[in-house]
Amino acid sequence: MTNNFILTKEADLKSNDYINNIDLFWQSGTFDSFEGCDRHRIEYAYFYNENHNSTIVISPGRCEGYLKYKEVVFDLFENKYNVFIVDHRGQGLSQRTLKNTHKGYVEKFDIYAIDLHTFIQRVVIPKANELPYLLGHSMGCAIAARMFQICDKVVKSAVLLSPMIAINSGPLPYPLAKLIVSSGHKLNKFLAPNNPWYFLGQNNYQATPFERNVLTHSTCRYNRFIELYIENTQLQLGGVTFQWLSEAIKNETNLFKDIESTNTPIVVIQAGNDTVVNNEQQYNFCEKLKAISSATVKTNLFVIEGARHELLFETDNIRIETFKYILAHFSQEQRM
Repeated sequence: MTNNFILTKEADLKSNDYINNIDLFWQSGTFDSFEGCDRHRIEYAYFYNENHNSTIVISPGRCEGYLKYKEVVFDLFENKYNVFIVDHRGQGLSQRTLKNTHKGYVEKFDIYAIDLHTFIQRVVIPKANELPYLLGHSMGCAIAARMFQICDKVVKSAVLLSPMIAINSGPLPYPLAKLIVSSGHKLNKFLAPNNPWYFLGQNNYQATPFERNVLTHSTCRYNRFIELYIENTQLQLGGVTFQWLSEAIKNETNLFKDIESTNTPIVVIQAGNDTVVNNEQQYNFCEKLKAISSATVKTNLFVIEGARHELLFETDNIRIETFKYILAHFSQEQRM
């Protein structure tokens, strides 16, 4: 893989002139919303130039919104891609479901996938006049992977970064963690059906100091999005509820159960030192997909050793390697 692309560096982000360039670019975007499932307001942004090579849809991770992705969108656009990005329901600038807007909650995980499909079908394809590519991160990958199973095909292929095929249960054995989630969820439904409880130890949003973060090695990029959430409190999202975890576990089950329905070629890029999601299940998912895939629905897995969860917000060396895989795949797809 050659490094013949344009990419922002950490040193650039310390320059006010460079930041002003990104902010000026951001003003050229289109910002709007559409009505998702249950009439929820779903916010999105896009950046379009009719002379660009192709189109990428970004499906962000949990707690993220499109405002966090300014640098990423800028870099993709500089490399001649049109970019569309959505704020999943319950986070970013999109409508929150609960009175306590900090609680991570979704009624059914498949609703995320239907919202994403609606976004691509109603907003992206009519504007781009083509099927786009998809770039997902973490929960956004789980949403996309499920969309590939339950909805009509609306993207050419996808690159999934640190996909949340399964949650990482930390020191707890995964079966025990699932039992705790199931038991707590049932108790919550019985005692307080209209008040989703936080999972054990979860609370409203609190900024984690860089030294204790498990997302990235990049001080510069980490501090930028912490500052973003301080300046834009409507972006803040706290921990997950028993309901959200229960749905995430159901989604994992469904991804494997319905794997033969996957309709889209997938490249998975795994962060070698990820402690947020379950890397073993990423591998298992790819192996099962390879075993059943047709010639037109291929899958590959690449590992970036030493990387933490947020590959797009990592230090330059890791981020460059990540973009090599992303742009090499999409440029190869364009030549086919």
